[in-house]
Amino acid sequence: MKLEPAIQPRPATRITSLLSGSRRKRGRQGLWLVPLLIAILIGIALALQTEQFLSRENLFNLVAQAMPLVITAIGQMFVVIVGGLDLSVGSTISFTTAILALDAPGYVLIPAVFVLAALIGLTNGLVITRFNVHPIIATLAMQYVILGFARMLRPVSGGTVPELVISSVAGSFLGIPMPVIWGVVVILIAWKLLYGSRFGLHLFAIGGGVASGAEDAARNFGIADRRNTVIAYVACSLFAGLAGVFLAGRIVSGDPNVGLLFELDAITAVAIGGTQLSGGIGSLHGTVIGALVLALLSNGMNLTNISPFVQTAIKGAILMFVVGLQSRKKMGL
Repeated sequence: MKLEPAIQPRPATRITSLLSGSRRKRGRQGLWLVPLLIAILIGIALALQTEQFLSRENLFNLVAQAMPLVITAIGQMFVVIVGGLDLSVGSTISFTTAILALDAPGYVLIPAVFVLAALIGLTNGLVITRFNVHPIIATLAMQYVILGFARMLRPVSGGTVPELVISSVAGSFLGIPMPVIWGVVVILIAWKLLYGSRFGLHLFAIGGGVASGAEDAARNFGIADRRNTVIAYVACSLFAGLAGVFLAGRIVSGDPNVGLLFELDAITAVAIGGTQLSGGIGSLHGTVIGALVLALLSNGMNLTNISPFVQTAIKGAILMFVVGLQSRKKMGL
């Protein structure tokens, strides 16, 4: 009697089973409703406390201020989902503005920015996956390397940014402010990558295994975990480069220090949005909401003339508090 071969589960079914452990306590999207409520309450409080908050100029300025952080935080989310972290995004932003302020045509500088950003992410990913260097150490080292190059290119702020970059940030299109258009386009691209492709599903699967202490779980299900992790770091750097392009167009110059502390703000925004720093759980809309919460806090503190140094301390305290609320089975991310 001939035995029929056992039916093998489809790849999508196997990946789904890998993610099921993360869904037992909470959904893959994390607790994004809490930061949404916080953002609404902050907005109401600022509207009641100061008349300038609801002015058209301030709201436009708020969107423009928030956009670089939104873009950077979205990129940071890609590596956090797989249980990683990228501390080099701030230096990548500064490096981008320094390059765009060089005396060269825009059609040369803009592609060069994204090629170099991709190389930064590729280097980060390979060092982490091939040489087993901890993400914090690898990207912290890259942070100083890129910051050094940025300061060699542009020791002080200045230079001329291509008109194409400036016009893409300033003004409006069909009555819609350009920063809003930037936000819509970036969110649609990220949404497609995370939720409309096999790549996004693999990222959550890899992170789910890492968070549960089974780093090889995704690989055992046939997922190229190292390759996808490298691509996640490349995507993170590309988003940071895009944020640098936006900032360069907004400040109309190159600045080697403009990206400082962006890594702290991006990680804080991701954590506030409900993404678990241990990996496997998070949502794009939660990350965007987290970035908006920080933007509202910064805008409110600026309107009330709170010192920038105090603002930095407050953001650090928020990050510590949010991470402290996240459950972890072991020390680390």
